[in-house]
Amino acid sequence: MDRLSSTFSALADPTRRAILARLALGETSVNELAKPFDMSLPAVSKHLKVLEGAGLITRGRDAQWRPCKLEAAPLKEAAGWIDYYRRFWEASLDRLDDYLKRLQSSEPEPKKPAAKKPTSKEKPRGRK
Repeated sequence: MDRLSSTFSALADPTRRAILARLALGETSVNELAKPFDMSLPAVSKHLKVLEGAGLITRGRDAQWRPCKLEAAPLKEAAGWIDYYRRFWEASLDRLDDYLKRLQSSEPEPKKPAAKKPTSKEKPRGRK
């Protein structure tokens, strides 16, 4: 799987996004990362393994402390990919806006409907 696909796959899970949000504040231990989640430490470790496989985090070892650290390069690559399509859609919407403005400026004012003339079969109102 290519790096961009790995990044988006890892970001697809809300728990992993929450872990990344916490790591954006600074490195911390696996135990600290696990605290806010209602899941076992092995389940959190599986999420960390996915994030590490995607290159979004690194895990170290310092005696008993196992710090996790955010690696932002894959996120920058994903943001660049998304930004390309954001610019595409903005340009498309700008062209649509310009087109609609041209249509509105070239349309004549709507005319009021003319009063309906009675046909020979209809009786004029007010006469009997």
